[in-house]
Amino acid sequence: MTTIDTPKRLLWKTVLFAGMASLVLGLVVVLWPGMSITVAAILFGLYLVVSGVAEVAVAFSLHSSLPHRVLLFVAGALSVIVGIFAFRHFGEGIAVLLLAIWIGVGFIFQGVALAATAIGYPELPGRGWNIFSGVMSIVAGAVVLGWPISSIVVLALVVGAWLIVLGIVQILSALSIRKGFKTFDAQSTEALGRSSARAA
Repeated sequence: MTTIDTPKRLLWKTVLFAGMASLVLGLVVVLWPGMSITVAAILFGLYLVVSGVAEVAVAFSLHSSLPHRVLLFVAGALSVIVGIFAFRHFGEGIAVLLLAIWIGVGFIFQGVALAATAIGYPELPGRGWNIFSGVMSIVAGAVVLGWPISSIVVLALVVGAWLIVLGIVQILSALSIRKGFKTFDAQSTEALGRSSARAA
């Protein structure tokens, strides 16, 4: 096992975990339209915190330039902060609006960081899926912020549907990253074998 095996596994497993969390939460909120604003705030806040922590973990495990890792770290940290704000109860009158703002801003933070990192890091396995996931997250944030959402039922359906889509894309991205690393390792092993044979 090489020293870079652990960061590689951490990268694709972190993306996979974030995708599964998005998918499960999306299904929960779509299938539970009668949830209260408090429950929704807790669930969406947890999503933003978990996904933010995942971005911070990716920032530390990604072998990329410092600006890309800093961008992911900052976006992840901001997502965690926004998630914590989502836990707050602001009163029924403006709670749905504020929760929609927190969710939309969180989506945009994550999308910009993911897309920018994937675009600026051509060597990243599953780069296409990461760019697509980032763009989808930005679009999701824009939809949530721009949609005139006035009820928790509508918010749950809109955000839940986006979370399901984003979760599926993230899972596909994680599998693509894993496949890319396996292909790279196989090619590296084969090239090393050829070099050793020529030296002998």
